[in-house]
Amino acid sequence: MADGSDMTSSSVRGIADLRKLTPARVGLGRAGASQTTQALLDFTLDHARARDAVHAPFEAAAIAAALAEQELSALTASSLVKDRADYLKRPDLGRKLASESRVLLEEHGGEGCDIALVIADGLSPAAVNAHVLGLVAVLLPKLDGLSLGPLVIASAARVALSDEIGALLKARMSIVLIGERPGLSAPQSLGAYITVAPKPGRSDAERNCVSNIQSAGLSLDEAAIKIAWLAREGLRRGITGVTLKDESGLQLASAVKQLD
Repeated sequence: MADGSDMTSSSVRGIADLRKLTPARVGLGRAGASQTTQALLDFTLDHARARDAVHAPFEAAAIAAALAEQELSALTASSLVKDRADYLKRPDLGRKLASESRVLLEEHGGEGCDIALVIADGLSPAAVNAHVLGLVAVLLPKLDGLSLGPLVIASAARVALSDEIGALLKARMSIVLIGERPGLSAPQSLGAYITVAPKPGRSDAERNCVSNIQSAGLSLDEAAIKIAWLAREGLRRGITGVTLKDESGLQLASAVKQLD
């Protein structure tokens, strides 16, 4: 039977190995009945980064300018939210377009399109500022053959704002790329929500979500493959949400192998 020192050494090795696999706070140790000073400082820093991500300014104009350089025109829209404090207190207002934005989108509805692509700040504008241009660049080629309406950059937006945007643009599907609620280990995580037949009143059960798009999570290439697969299959079958299961694994594995 191993003595106590061997058991302790084995436990330390196991915790060290686990820390290599996850950014989660595991095996932090303690100082008496409290956390160690280093663990407390790390927590405080990550909490501050998460708060900063929520309150970061949305670089909508810079994103629009960068898209224009790629010959991609974008419309700007906003919700009924007045300011960031209002956004955090009133999620319902972030799901409805301001009247002037509604009029603008109605004017650009035209004959409709397959996909309305929306870029929205969400709960982490920092994530959108950091990742959305790169994601759009790898996603659009994978949507080749599908008609896209004008890109929409939406400020003070919740996910459901894409339902109204998609309906006004007469789109068969909406895809919104939006900043996710920051976590202590992921303050700049981007999400993509795909909804077929968008219209006000859609529930979250009617959407597919590709989450944790960030440098320490799902890569831009991997995310683009998943989003494009869900978009094509959703349009082909006329469904999204709980009735559409993500079966992009084989395609994704093949693409990752090619990258290696």
